[in-house]
Amino acid sequence: MALFTPPTRAATAGRRSGRLGWSLLGVALVSGLALTFIPSPYLIEQPGPVFDTLGTAEYEGEDAPLITVDGAETYPTAGSLDLLTVSVQGNESVRPSWIEVVGSWFSPSRAVVPVEAIYPSGVSNEQVDEQNAVDMQNSQKSAIAAALVHEGYQVPSSVTVSQVSPGGPSEGVLEEGDVLMSVNGQDLTTNGDVDALRSIVADNGATSPAEVVVERSGQRETERITPQEVQGTSLLGVGVSVDYTFPFDVTLRLDKVGGPSAGMMFALGIIDKTTPGELNGGERVAGTGTITASGTVGPIGGIRQKLYGARDAGASVFLAPSSNCDEVVGHVPDGLDVYSVATLDDAVTALETVADGGDTGALPTCSAQ
Repeated sequence: MALFTPPTRAATAGRRSGRLGWSLLGVALVSGLALTFIPSPYLIEQPGPVFDTLGTAEYEGEDAPLITVDGAETYPTAGSLDLLTVSVQGNESVRPSWIEVVGSWFSPSRAVVPVEAIYPSGVSNEQVDEQNAVDMQNSQKSAIAAALVHEGYQVPSSVTVSQVSPGGPSEGVLEEGDVLMSVNGQDLTTNGDVDALRSIVADNGATSPAEVVVERSGQRETERITPQEVQGTSLLGVGVSVDYTFPFDVTLRLDKVGGPSAGMMFALGIIDKTTPGELNGGERVAGTGTITASGTVGPIGGIRQKLYGARDAGASVFLAPSSNCDEVVGHVPDGLDVYSVATLDDAVTALETVADGGDTGALPTCSAQ
């Protein structure tokens, strides 16, 4: 006859420990699956395609030059003047999983941003894409104007009201088709653009009226409009389109890329093509920055991703907006020399110094504040 012997305390504890271990493993597996499939409230910014403004790219299904000049002499170029892009993983309705977000937090070339930073509440994906396309078109016009002004040409401009925001400060005062001649005495008919208008309105602020001179049906009218402050920015509450009268034809082509950050590199590409010699000395140069018709280089988003995109594309020189310097410091990949530029003239000087083998150590760089 066999006797039943109760398990020892140690054996019981061992079985309990085993069950606990299996339970913890199960929880870990479930948590891992949740991290894999549950969407996060974030999007991921990462380096996007790189385009050489001196070269070609696919445009409407065909390979085409990014810059074409008609009606003026052009000159051979070498090396590259790369414009950089940032691609976004996810959108308002399809978002990265938590595990993708966690992985991106540890990547120096990626950034995790809230969905609202790219797709504001109440704005559809289509509306964001449309605005990015408009920003690119205006940026290209400003790039052509900036390049030609740099070369000494006069570039008359026309800033026209394309829409008036309902309930905004200009409703009932300005009309679609009004041509903005000046704001607070600052001329918009020569080298005027969207950025110039924004700067004038921002300087005016939202506590006092701005004097706005418009041309309407062939007559000049003077209006007084107090800008409205929206998220810390003073706005007239109008959308505008900008047109320029150029001395010759310059066509810029870049498909499926939006936003204004390609402006400076397009301007440099135009200058290189329309002036003798190789502006970049035949080097592979990359850069980014918005541009105004008067040549001011402005800040852009995704500078860290663009630094890594430039490095991966083989660039050795990077031109960064001086207003982005605080984001550049500490994030420069090995093998990339970064120079700070505030104007198109600064960018040309930097390239000429590199091309001539000059003292690049004397060029402005980004340093910690």
